Amino acid sequence: MAEPLHREWRPPFLLDLAGSLAPLRRGRGDPTWRSTADGAAIWRTSTTPDGAATLRVSRRADGVVVAAAWGPGARWVLDGLASLLGADDDPSAFVAHHPLVAEAARRHPGLRFGATRRVWDVLVAAVLEQQVTGVEARRSWRELCHRFGEPAPGPAPAGMRVPPTATQVRTIPDWEWHRAGVDSARRRAILACAAVAARLEHAVELGGDDGRKLLRRIPGIGVWTAAEVAQRAWADADAVSFGDFHIPTLVGYALVGRPLDDTGMLAVLAPYAPQRARAVRYVELSGLRRPRFGPRYSPRDYRAM
Repeated sequence: MAEPLHREWRPPFLLDLAGSLAPLRRGRGDPTWRSTADGAAIWRTSTTPDGAATLRVSRRADGVVVAAAWGPGARWVLDGLASLLGADDDPSAFVAHHPLVAEAARRHPGLRFGATRRVWDVLVAAVLEQQVTGVEARRSWRELCHRFGEPAPGPAPAGMRVPPTATQVRTIPDWEWHRAGVDSARRRAILACAAVAARLEHAVELGGDDGRKLLRRIPGIGVWTAAEVAQRAWADADAVSFGDFHIPTLVGYALVGRPLDDTGMLAVLAPYAPQRARAVRYVELSGLRRPRFGPRYSPRDYRAM
């Protein structure tokens, strides 16, 4: 086993390490993510331009972030450590226009949007979440990573895998997509992305709306998916996930006391531009839950169809 590369970084701002990385975790059983029981250390795998990588990050008592990385992409992930932990994000100009948002911001002063600098991994996971329940999407993510991703480099916790690369995804037979619970529409979208994966990484350099527009050129990638990627790949704090099944209702109840649709949410969030996604993040962290008036949306098992 190759020796790890190491890096230390002292954040020049208050940092919530676990909270800032949390959006990258795809459910409790995510094979690309592990954390110690006390949450003091987080392990994460990823693809990189140089190959697979495993990253372990923790925090010393003096506030310094200590990182170790293994695999061909080790140096690449360490070079992006500060970005991953929110150095590219600037919440200083954020102004809360609602008491609930202000209180959530006060309780989470170290929360930052982290930037993976990598489109592919978060894009595949986002496409899998299109038009299905979280249970379905997380199950498909686990199966694709376990069956087609390679084992995590280094002494990673047992069961960790690297997300499948674009090349690996293009070799998956149709029946294996079905076995993983991925319907034809999401399969076509992922394969369309895989065919131009290298070009899509340019979205990180473009950033903002231009980066999202580049992603939306691909059939099957709409506003919602592009926003989910932008929030994670280049720390886009204004990329609101319009088209989400839950977010407009949650934002509506939180900020105006009634459910909203996308148009209504757009109007309510307007004062928060260019940090509208940050306002939504604070709403999600507020602990508010929208009222439930009917049965929950039941997961479907495409493997039985």
